[in-house]
Amino acid sequence: MALSKHVNPDRLLQDSHDKKNHYRKFTKTTGNTVNHSYGARYGTSSIPKYHIASKGIDAAAAYQLIHDELSLDGSPVLNLASFVHTWMPPEADKLMVENMSKNLIGISIIADMWHAPSAKQAIGTATTGSSEAIQLGGLAMKRIGRKKERLPGRVFMSLDQHRDGGKRPGSFGEIRQACAISVESNYRLDPKKAMEFVDENTIGIFVILGSTYTGHYEPVKEMSDLLDEFEKKTGNSVPIHEADHGNLLQPKLLWDFKLPRVVSINTSGHKFGLSYVGVGWVIWRDKAHLPKDLIFELHYLGSVEYSFSLNFSRPAAPIIAQYFNLIHLGFEGYRSVALDDLKNARVLSRSLERCGYYTVLSDIHRKVGGGAVASVKDAIGIDEGDVENYEPGLPVVSFRFSDKFQQDHPEIKQKWIQTLLRAKGWIVPNYELAPDLEQVEILRVVVRENMSEVLIDRLVCDIIEVTEGLTSQTSVEHGLTTLGNAHSSGKHAEVKEGKMDHGDGSASSGTYAKTC
Repeated sequence: MALSKHVNPDRLLQDSHDKKNHYRKFTKTTGNTVNHSYGARYGTSSIPKYHIASKGIDAAAAYQLIHDELSLDGSPVLNLASFVHTWMPPEADKLMVENMSKNLIGISIIADMWHAPSAKQAIGTATTGSSEAIQLGGLAMKRIGRKKERLPGRVFMSLDQHRDGGKRPGSFGEIRQACAISVESNYRLDPKKAMEFVDENTIGIFVILGSTYTGHYEPVKEMSDLLDEFEKKTGNSVPIHEADHGNLLQPKLLWDFKLPRVVSINTSGHKFGLSYVGVGWVIWRDKAHLPKDLIFELHYLGSVEYSFSLNFSRPAAPIIAQYFNLIHLGFEGYRSVALDDLKNARVLSRSLERCGYYTVLSDIHRKVGGGAVASVKDAIGIDEGDVENYEPGLPVVSFRFSDKFQQDHPEIKQKWIQTLLRAKGWIVPNYELAPDLEQVEILRVVVRENMSEVLIDRLVCDIIEVTEGLTSQTSVEHGLTTLGNAHSSGKHAEVKEGKMDHGDGSASSGTYAKTC
């Protein structure tokens, strides 16, 4: 892959084609077209890469050419880097195809699931995903803060927020403040430290139910209680917007609209909502928390329509897929899938820690209470299948080399595990934690519905195999260690993806948002 920095692959391919210069001036063919070996059977000609062709091709031929090129992508099943759901029953696929041309929104079922005081009074909208949804939640907070003359308005979040949280603050002119995460805070928001930033100009706090780094849930109830005390002392009410990634995983957790201070919640339906990519939701507990001047009233569609989104026209198919899941699975069905995900994530976590090569940062496999409490539970015996006995969190396993492994093998780079697993088909990202802990690199696996127990077993075997291979003097993998030692110990330049140069993007907002 490093060759792409020095060699123009398009020019290389152009120069490598058979030369037929005496025909080229008549046929007008260039190196900017793609010839497919069996395209002739469809009666197609070369297809331009960088501009639209003057004439189209047969639909079957277009399908086959695109299908073949996309076959080079990584397998969605083995892509353990992404939270995005990649499988649905054939009946859901059929519904999506049938309704791909429709435009639709709907929120009542989800508002009820999140315990809005009255699902009929709750208001919200479908979105493309969590990025749009969290921006809408923040925009509503800003408008309400402006009416209360809290200017300049400040929103607050922790630095473990998903990258969509990093895009939201500042997008509409408010000031963002962030609190660093730490090992002591379990790599998530520390409510007591957060209160050091809250003042009369704070218009809202973003809390996340499931860190994308380690899967930890941020303590919504504790944050809400501290804000209650702040309001009693100062008279200033600070609302909470919540980004939800896994509410069905811990039904006894007090986190949603049952807490009066939670005024809005957003989620991605295409994550643990188990729908295909392209659907998210944001819901306000009532109309009072969504300013009327942000709602657009439309009269040109045959009836009065109301819209509050960054993108008015959106396909109905992903929303219908979400609706299909809600009626097909029901609460118990969703919970069953979630429990299986957590069970498989616990197996992976325990296996990684017991091999001795890795330390797991996630806590979903650890008993509630930890330490002496966990020891007592082990002594008296507990139901290991009961999710309530474990620390709450998403089925995410974040891990790193153990201290002993790093001490014994300082020459081995953790990022090589990502490379070697990719050679086996797995996509497991290796990247830094959020600011203040960026010196810690983690490998992360998102255990989704189609990550079965059989695949967990295979993954564990492959991780151990490549890890031990790096330490073995006789293995092929050991060549990476030898190669790494041959390079200087200085920092290497970060690999630049795409055609953008350093400085072409906006300045960093302070929220960690590197590509995984």
